[in-house]
Amino acid sequence: MKYKLIALDVDGTLLTDDHVLTPGTIETIRAIAEQGAEFVLCTGRAPRSSIPYMREIGLGGYVICHNGAATVDVRTEEVIHEFAMNPPGLEPYMEYCRKHNIHFDVNTTFTLYVENLAGLTQETLDVYHQFFMEPEDMPAWADFTQPIVKFTAAGGMEELDRVYADWSQWTQEFNMLRSGDFFIDLMHKDASKGAALQKLAEKRGIPAENVMAIGNYYNDITMLTYAGLGVAMDNSPLDVKAAADAVTASNNEEGVKRALEKYCLEA
Repeated sequence: MKYKLIALDVDGTLLTDDHVLTPGTIETIRAIAEQGAEFVLCTGRAPRSSIPYMREIGLGGYVICHNGAATVDVRTEEVIHEFAMNPPGLEPYMEYCRKHNIHFDVNTTFTLYVENLAGLTQETLDVYHQFFMEPEDMPAWADFTQPIVKFTAAGGMEELDRVYADWSQWTQEFNMLRSGDFFIDLMHKDASKGAALQKLAEKRGIPAENVMAIGNYYNDITMLTYAGLGVAMDNSPLDVKAAADAVTASNNEEGVKRALEKYCLEA
């Protein structure tokens, strides 16, 4: 089998728009795993909202979370690697969000923190619960016991377009990217899906030419260009398709299943 390590984005890629992992996709992934390939989810999600999908499929191995800021063992939930951020560097972004009424959260590898937890709307809580996350009240920086790996601003698409344009004019200490239409993420400047996937491939002794990656958004570009075969979903923006080696069907048409069948499934 040519592709020994296969990285899959989750939202907009592995899952349908209704957050469904289809039986046909599960069956195909299991068949290819039985042939010896390793799968890794490579996502902006936290471990708590990505590991359940690996377990549903019946896979061990690893998940690359928070857009590459942390890599976690699926079976033991041990942190294999994480990129720690400098918390005081986040203060200007937090002040901006407060001033412009932009919702934000701060993440360690396993825990998500918000300001004024009691004041969150039910709609916001429902979004977090959709991703299996239970936010906690944010402590002072000195009281954090685990490294901070990601800061996320969330809002409407046009609203975040303005935020992204404003922040793009700042001198950046962090890696800033759009991880979806409604999210802007800040991470350590060296953290990316591509960098984390490369570290994992090297750890597993797998050359880049034997790595396949499938994704659909701007935060997937680094892994699509690192992998020997980068596949973009049909629901991807044009820039993402341009960065890929191939394009498959959309996430609502089992594009992951079709790509795996075409490039990986042995007769």
